[in-house]
Amino acid sequence: MEPNPDAEPAPADFRYHPPAGSVGGNKTPPGDEESDDRRGPADVRHESRWRIVGEVASRQRGLATTGQLASLGLSRQQISVAAETGRLHRLHRGVYLVGHTAMAPLAREQAALLACGDGAILSHQTAAALWKLRTQSLIVDVTVVGRRVRHRKAVRLHVVGEIDPADTAQRHGLPVTSPARTLVDLAAILEPEPLEAALSEAYALRLITERKLHAALQRNHRRPGAAALRALLEAQEGPTITKSRAERLLRALLRKAGLPQPLSNQFVLGCSPDLLWPEQRLIVEFDGFQWHGHRARFETDRARDARLVAAGYRVIRITWRQLTETPFVVIANIARALGGV
Repeated sequence: MEPNPDAEPAPADFRYHPPAGSVGGNKTPPGDEESDDRRGPADVRHESRWRIVGEVASRQRGLATTGQLASLGLSRQQISVAAETGRLHRLHRGVYLVGHTAMAPLAREQAALLACGDGAILSHQTAAALWKLRTQSLIVDVTVVGRRVRHRKAVRLHVVGEIDPADTAQRHGLPVTSPARTLVDLAAILEPEPLEAALSEAYALRLITERKLHAALQRNHRRPGAAALRALLEAQEGPTITKSRAERLLRALLRKAGLPQPLSNQFVLGCSPDLLWPEQRLIVEFDGFQWHGHRARFETDRARDARLVAAGYRVIRITWRQLTETPFVVIANIARALGGV
């Protein structure tokens, strides 16, 4: 079963785990062979420190940094011995899994942030995955402000001069670029089609509004992806139109092609489709963002389509761009659906 990133991370198991293949599951780490009742004050203090390490790690998806370990009183030698004996497992320079190698959900992302230091923030493809706009990548994208960071394995670094607080957010307890800023960053690295899919998903999930998106573009107008995202928005919006104007244009095209005229203002399964051919059980819906509230109603519209299809109707969705730029394709699709071709 896929791990749930929303779940609270389990407390770290900071006990010693013998290396794989060793004999005797109860073997104690070197130097700890004495029974509990023979341990001195130094041993008790040492184990007490490790209990605190476990508590710290449990709040960080099982992770701890060298700086945190040192602040709890562990010397470099003790940290080195713990790594050799399996009490710590290094993920990055100065970042360890505590007690085991099992990775909690989002531990890779948390480790990358810890490795990159204060002010690091998840961005680009990683932020898109956290917002559920894209699938997760094996590489963790991290943005840092105004400083160079040592290269980290499986971490893709992005250095910026500054980042506006309005472009940052928290997701599952991790610092991440806001949905709108994430789309600006994606526009610099994605082709138009996957970028449009991510934009549509952001509207469908109600993560953004046009106002927030245009505000982010204004703040980041010099960012590499700003021009590409603005061009996509302009192409999607097209001229300001109404549903009635789109209907008039389509009816004119239907008359010119000699196809039957549809009905409007009809009710089917509790909803009123834009155009209906009842005998052929065909419905046409206009996907004009001006009257559908952009992508905010994406999921509602698709759920309605699913109910209509389940009842035996066919649904064709038409955008204003299709209607004006490829009208012959639109008419050909309707004709085939009506059985005229």
